[in-house]
Amino acid sequence: MQIIKTKFKDLKIIKLKKNSDKRGYLKETFRKNKIQSKNLPFSYYVNSKKNVIRGFHFQYKFQQVKYITVLKGKILDCVVDLRKNSKTFGKVYTITLSEKNSLSLYIPEGFAHAYMTLEKENIVLYNLSNYYRPSFESGIIWNDNDLNINWPIKKPFLSLKDKSLPTFRTFLNKFKYL
Repeated sequence: MQIIKTKFKDLKIIKLKKNSDKRGYLKETFRKNKIQSKNLPFSYYVNSKKNVIRGFHFQYKFQQVKYITVLKGKILDCVVDLRKNSKTFGKVYTITLSEKNSLSLYIPEGFAHAYMTLEKENIVLYNLSNYYRPSFESGIIWNDNDLNINWPIKKPFLSLKDKSLPTFRTFLNKFKYL
C-alpha cells in the first residue's frame, strides 16, 4: 500500500497492493497503520449502473472522514474543499478510481463528495469515521456553475434528493465553511 499526497491538505490517494495469479487477485483495501486515520467504524457499499452521479454530499455536524474504494467498475470521483482557512477552499479535486487502477481516495472531514459511474456496473465501498445522520446532511448541486466541473455527461441519472441540492453560493450563505 502506497500513500500519495495531493495538493489538498490531508486529501490522499492510496495505491492498493494487488497480488495476482491464475486464480484471480487479492487486494489489501485498508490498513489502519498506513492510513493513520481516526477509526473508521462504519462502512457500506453502493452498486450503481452507468452514468449515475451521487452527490455532492456532506454532513455539517458529525462530519465524516471517507475512504473510497472501487471494488468493481470505474468512477470519476470529485471532492470540494469546504474547510475554513484552507488554501484550497472552494476548489475541486477529481480523480478516476477503478477496480483496475487499484486507487482509493482518503477524504478528510470538511469536503463535499460526489462521483459519477463510468461502467455498466460499479460497486463502491465507503469506510466512514462517523455514522450517517440524514438530519445533518446537506450538499451542493452536481452541475454548479461556480464549481465548473467538466463531467463527461450532460444528463446523468440522479436521485430526487440530488436533483434538488442547493448551489455553492447557497452553501456559502448558509454555512460559510465546514
